[in-house]
Amino acid sequence: MRGRRVLVAGAGVTGRSVARALADVGALVTVTDADVSRLEGLPGELVPGLAQPPAGTELVVTSPGWRPDSPLLVAAQQAGVEVIGDVELAWRLAENPVWLAVTGTNGKTTTVGMLAAILRAAAVDAVACGNVGLPVIDAVLAGHEVLAVELSSFQLHWQSSLRPKASVVLNVAEDHLDWHGSLDEYAADKGRIYTGAGSAVFNADDVWSTLLAAGHPGAMGFTLDEPGDNRFGIVDGWLVDGAERLAEVAEIRAPGLHNVANALAATALARVHGVPSAAVAEGLRAFQPGEHRAVVVGEWENIRYVNDSKATNPHAAASSLGAYASVVWLVGGQLKGASIDALVAEAASRLRGAVVMGADRGVVAAALARHAPQIPTYQVGPGDDDPMTAAVRAARGMARPGDVVLLAPAAASLDMFRDYAARGEAFAAAVKRLHGAA
Repeated sequence: MRGRRVLVAGAGVTGRSVARALADVGALVTVTDADVSRLEGLPGELVPGLAQPPAGTELVVTSPGWRPDSPLLVAAQQAGVEVIGDVELAWRLAENPVWLAVTGTNGKTTTVGMLAAILRAAAVDAVACGNVGLPVIDAVLAGHEVLAVELSSFQLHWQSSLRPKASVVLNVAEDHLDWHGSLDEYAADKGRIYTGAGSAVFNADDVWSTLLAAGHPGAMGFTLDEPGDNRFGIVDGWLVDGAERLAEVAEIRAPGLHNVANALAATALARVHGVPSAAVAEGLRAFQPGEHRAVVVGEWENIRYVNDSKATNPHAAASSLGAYASVVWLVGGQLKGASIDALVAEAASRLRGAVVMGADRGVVAAALARHAPQIPTYQVGPGDDDPMTAAVRAARGMARPGDVVLLAPAAASLDMFRDYAARGEAFAAAVKRLHGAA
């Protein structure tokens, strides 16, 4: 990489790490971003808003969110310049770490967190990285022994030579169709995680995961039932590897069957790396679920308020809604091309009411009118000065003792908030403010 002319497209968290890493290994770096303020403090030549790669550019490293049809990336490829992502760059720069890779529509962050906890319980120098927050290139350069890597479909799209020791596709459902173009193309990019993997762990309860791993010589499945033809499963309340008991389901800290599936995936990856059974149990006991994932904000007047802002697509929201018997649902944002009809139809019987917000609120409201016409709905309009407070106030008015007021938006947050964490924080603050809590 030394002496090569490399253009970094995007100066967000990932792009900044990429630019610094490239400069450290002696590349001749140019960085571009539409937001001039993001370029401040970065190494190399800083050029805002490029639509063409500079003359002599030998490689473009794109940030994950940049679509393949972005003019700069199209121009680079038309000029014969290779375009890769941060994950591909990290793999090319990596020397020794073992990669255990995780993707899926939902559950990625929880799974890599569980995996890292299990590995650390076995005294392995491991870190969760990638789409989870710590850029994978930073983890590589830090010299960790094992990387529990969360990979998005965007990151997988831009990689070609990744060869993890083991990888898993947790599940696939409609998401990011505005980026990929279709469910088939989205799933195909997810499936790229298996290319070259030593072992392909798959979810036998998910059609797409099973299909994508089919034919891989190192395929091994997990299921929420008894293992049967699969290697990992549940027997008498225990996670098992074949006939060997590993950990009790009751000790998994994250609630819901979907998190039992995540624990099985993490366990399978750890076992491929040779982790003993005692470390599986210890790691799952030690794991702490992340913020904004089915977190109880509080309970007032026998009404519970739950923040699951991380439910950024219908598949995730379905798991969240399925955990409660009677729900006032805060829903909406950017659907990213996904259909919400099946989710609304499935959840209708457990809905007390719905509060709809965000850019695609009209689509959501129409689905509720078709599939749950019996429930009251409230749309938070653009004229509300504090939309989350208005949403929580409306939800509180619909709820009855024993209900759950659930923020599980089934949509992205960027139309109204900085990210899903900011949305969750706004929800928690509004709940506490309306109930006079500190």
